[in-house]
Amino acid sequence: MKRFTLEKFLDQRNPFSHILYILITMVVIIMFAIKNRDSMTFGDIISFFLLGLVQLEIFIYIARMIFKDLNTSIAGRELTRMVLIRFVMFITLCFVASFVIILLFELVLGYLKGAEASVIISNFFRNDFNGWLKSTLGGLTFGGILFIVIQWQDALKREQKLREENLVFQNETLKSQINPHFLFNSLNTVSSLIQSDPEKAEQFINNLSSVYRYVLENGQKDMVPLQSELDLLNRYFDLHRVRDEEKISLTIDYTDAGDYRIIPVSLQILLENAIKHNAATRQSPLKISVFFDDQHIVVRNNLQKKATQLKSTGIGLRNLSERIRLVMGKTLIIEENDNYFTVKIPLSK
Repeated sequence: MKRFTLEKFLDQRNPFSHILYILITMVVIIMFAIKNRDSMTFGDIISFFLLGLVQLEIFIYIARMIFKDLNTSIAGRELTRMVLIRFVMFITLCFVASFVIILLFELVLGYLKGAEASVIISNFFRNDFNGWLKSTLGGLTFGGILFIVIQWQDALKREQKLREENLVFQNETLKSQINPHFLFNSLNTVSSLIQSDPEKAEQFINNLSSVYRYVLENGQKDMVPLQSELDLLNRYFDLHRVRDEEKISLTIDYTDAGDYRIIPVSLQILLENAIKHNAATRQSPLKISVFFDDQHIVVRNNLQKKATQLKSTGIGLRNLSERIRLVMGKTLIIEENDNYFTVKIPLSK
């Protein structure tokens, strides 16, 4: 059985929603009539039923207009702020709409009885305004509590879904970084260095073990200090530099990482992506630069694509983009022109 969600309840294109509105209004009016059975006539009951149904339909329409384009993929604190602002707008507009509706309702009834507009309005404020105010505030309070409960339940389910998706992407990141091809090349490099330069071989092994230890320890975290990612990037680049010597270069123009935090293993993914998809020779080296730009860490490389591109799984950038969206509620910026390929990763504090 499909769950009847708030979105379905607000969908006025669905005939079942209008049937539900009628039933809700009937229940409220019947309870009100039982409470005031000594003073209410059948005509009063019909009038209040029509008035209540019209108000509910208009309230639902206002809610749909205010909340229909709410972006639930943004960060939690920003989402809460947007929901509260729109909720205040909703309550205010509903109160104003209710006042206009009841005033028009009184004018129409008074006009049918032959009363003048000034007398109708005067009688309303003298006799009926306090009762309308109490019932309207009570109805809006009840509706507000119901809305908050539904939003809270939806938020819990949305958070659970985001956690599950994030775990999937974290697992994909871990698997993609324990790259058999890279490990095989690294072992070949160690094998050749052991005989030619044992000291360099030892340093290479230390860097290799440090990289994989970092991935295993931090790959499942949501955020890590930026400085630890920069340290990892340097160690990972050293592994490539041993093999490629002067074919690739890395420049990090970032002296103070401060309290900034970043998605783990993100810089390594971008470095590996640049090396994987671009040609690098001593005559035309691959130049990779890392620098800070407006709350982003930027990774840029000169574009010199390989003549024969390796088959790409698309896991790297897609995975990173999705993790940033899920964890931070922000967007990974990817730019490409004839000369450079640039990726901007958002930072947080």
